[in-house]
Amino acid sequence: MYGEDDYLMLSGLQHFAFCRRQWALIHIEQQWAENERTIDGHIFHKTAHDAEKTEKRGDLLITRGLRIRSAELGVSGICDVVEFHKSAEGISLFSYDGLWQPYPVEYKKGEPKEFQADELQLCGQAMCLEEMLLCHIPEGSLFYGERRRRTQVEFTEALRAQVRSMLGEMHDFWKRGYTPKVKAKKSCNACSMRELCVPGLSRAKSAAAYIEECLSGE
Repeated sequence: MYGEDDYLMLSGLQHFAFCRRQWALIHIEQQWAENERTIDGHIFHKTAHDAEKTEKRGDLLITRGLRIRSAELGVSGICDVVEFHKSAEGISLFSYDGLWQPYPVEYKKGEPKEFQADELQLCGQAMCLEEMLLCHIPEGSLFYGERRRRTQVEFTEALRAQVRSMLGEMHDFWKRGYTPKVKAKKSCNACSMRELCVPGLSRAKSAAAYIEECLSGE
């Protein structure tokens, strides 16, 4: 179990899955840079949170901006939306009759990604909710702004194991204050941290190679 002083930001799991160096620059070195994509994302999420508003629609209870945490995983964060569906397999909620099944929904501005960064973040949210509410959450959804529809995500044991593994690695990096070296890839071109990360350094020659080249007259 982690103490609250050791909690990491759950949202950082998406950064870590995308690029470990990006995560370290943001969360360890406290560096940040905006671009058009990050600004659009902030606006999109602000609309989704809607000042922590809660509403009830028949057998559906919708909460926004719900704060979550997990002492086992050592993370804390905020869910965009958590729906509670009335179900015989659900849990009891204060001030509401019956039993309710939690269902997290994460909002994303763009399109589904080739890697599982969004799925990992959503699964992490579910695992926090399970610890807080003492329940089991089998699935949730990602809502992509470009498509304007949901993509269902099953929280398999493999996905849960990957969440635990990545969070364990994040805690190790944090404890050591370790920022990984540059590993340039195609996705670097769209990263807001490009100028701070300087991915071109990965293609630079070593000092020994530079000196040898100078001595050889090439």
